[in-house]
Amino acid sequence: YNINYLSPERFMKKVQQGFTLIELMIVVAIICILAAIAIPQYQDYIARSQVTRVVGEVSAVKTNAEEVLLRGGTITTAPADEGPTDFYVGFDQAKSNLVGTFTITAGGTAAPTLVATLGGDSSAAVAGAVVNLARDASGVWTCTIDSSGAPAAAWKDSYAPAGCPAS
Repeated sequence: YNINYLSPERFMKKVQQGFTLIELMIVVAIICILAAIAIPQYQDYIARSQVTRVVGEVSAVKTNAEEVLLRGGTITTAPADEGPTDFYVGFDQAKSNLVGTFTITAGGTAAPTLVATLGGDSSAAVAGAVVNLARDASGVWTCTIDSSGAPAAAWKDSYAPAGCPAS
């Protein structure tokens, strides 16, 4: 008899030393499915946060404009226009990478409108949208977002923060 033929090593199962191709393909498929769900959700989150940030930045200017109006001053749209009762209420675009243009319409009246257009580094879904903060003669501020400048296929009304609806 051959002693090696009956040795216990011959009957021991060989230990698996790696992943099979099918196991690797299943893992890759799961990762692809998760990425297909997560990436669009992340892009929506980025767009919402950018619109909310611009509304917040413009609201800071709203506070300055309100202070000028409550003191009886006149809002000017350029620093060179300042007089004894005129106050420039501006927006430092160098500090905001999301605002393309900022203007104050109807400057000098009791009902100014602060207008900021998203641009610069803002995502493609919201670039071109316009944030409007308008004050009526009684001092009430309203916020709206004009989404007509943003790409129609990319803009979603859910990007607008609460209290500042898209029109």
